[in-house]
Amino acid sequence: MSPRGALRSVVLPTARPPVIAAARITSLEARPADALLAIVPLPVTARAFNRLPDSARWRELNARSAPRAATLRSTVLGNRRQTLAVLGYLAADASPFERLTLAGRMLKEAAARSPASIALAAPASSGAAARAALEALLAATLAHAFALPSFRASARDERPLERVLLIDADGLDLRYGAAVASGTNLARWLTALPPNILDARSYASAIARLARTHGLSLRWLDERALRGAGAGAFLAVAGGNAEHGAGIAHLRYRPARRRRTARPDIALIGKGILFDTGGVNLKTHRSMLDMHTDMAGSAVALATLIALAELRAPLAVDAWLAITENRIGPQAYRPQEVVRAANGVTIQVIHTDAEGRMVLADTLALAGRTRPRFMMDFATLTGACVYSLTERMSGVFTNRPQLAPTLVDAGRVSGERVWNFPNEPDYDADLDSKVADIQQCAVDGKGDHILATRFLSRFVPPDTAWVHVDLSSATRSGGLAHVATDVTGFGVRYALELILGQHVLAALERRA
Repeated sequence: MSPRGALRSVVLPTARPPVIAAARITSLEARPADALLAIVPLPVTARAFNRLPDSARWRELNARSAPRAATLRSTVLGNRRQTLAVLGYLAADASPFERLTLAGRMLKEAAARSPASIALAAPASSGAAARAALEALLAATLAHAFALPSFRASARDERPLERVLLIDADGLDLRYGAAVASGTNLARWLTALPPNILDARSYASAIARLARTHGLSLRWLDERALRGAGAGAFLAVAGGNAEHGAGIAHLRYRPARRRRTARPDIALIGKGILFDTGGVNLKTHRSMLDMHTDMAGSAVALATLIALAELRAPLAVDAWLAITENRIGPQAYRPQEVVRAANGVTIQVIHTDAEGRMVLADTLALAGRTRPRFMMDFATLTGACVYSLTERMSGVFTNRPQLAPTLVDAGRVSGERVWNFPNEPDYDADLDSKVADIQQCAVDGKGDHILATRFLSRFVPPDTAWVHVDLSSATRSGGLAHVATDVTGFGVRYALELILGQHVLAALERRA
């Protein structure tokens, strides 16, 4: 077996997540954890620490100086285990993003000791406030406990986190929290893989394995099938590949009572450019360096579908993953070529580094043929969105303006913040072509995130509600909120909140 082949065994994560359990504070007296993390709201009451183990030590920690919001302090308790105590202060009106960010910093403090067991508490809160604080701490714990792919010859011998105790977690949905974290971590893992490990063939194999594990049906549309479907936009991008392993994966989840449902309620679409050289319009070294992460949209769509299956969501959901590279070679597509997409729309190619919208065009068109009630695509699509928002937020666009408040609220509640951009028809004038139905992009980069959306809208059935997510937050140096790594997995928490928390299908009906 070649060294490259040997490495392919790590395409999917193998480490088991820690055991999560609810417990009472009294259980920590008999069996102390290696670390105890507690979030308290401001102002701090005198009784906030009464029920915590070694309460005098907590009160002493709190009394060091006047507490301030979004800060933390740590000490060591006097028990036999010398439990690390980390105290985080949260403003009473803190947003979910701020809660997650504080929780992430607390976990970073605790991680230095490589704890095998962690207890999480919100001792001064009750009801919804306590559940929100504990959920943030759990999300941060599971994100920090998850190791991204590493290929070092001598990895550090770190003790894995084995047990997570949620103290007085009445009403907290542990199953949902675990599914969200598992989905986010899967998206992070796949996005972080090197491009020689996650190529089209190994990705297809990993998808097939995940489909079997989670009871999903899978249809793989290879290049021959895509030629038969008239997917000229996707095939133009795939033409530069040295190997012909590109394709579109179509996965289906159906709840037990709806096994025979053909029409999906929701279709999730993901851009899966496994490496993006820019094609003929070759990227510079710096711009190309991290282009193995250009498949993050497909990872988010896939992980969201799996999380919905794990939660046994009462919805019929499909996922369509556009998987290829954008390489340079003798058959690579070129500016000024005209290609025809699966829905018959002809496209004038302007820039070969605008490949994401090309593969999405055919994938949206094919997904649209199944007549879903709602379509949602995820893509690391444009630098313009990053320039507009930085990597702290992602952009959303929709063909149903009445849905905009729901989209933004899902970002606020999930802590994965989004900004709704315009999607007005008059922008189409910037994509007029003299030789085809539409230009792929404008010659200059002004408003490219908006123009990319207008381009994609040509491949979405007008009677189908659609949301496009431009994942400017897929990667961020130093991480984001509760995730400490540059690869964030942004999008899974957001999508699950939109679908299950905000009940997007019901929101569409209410706002129709």
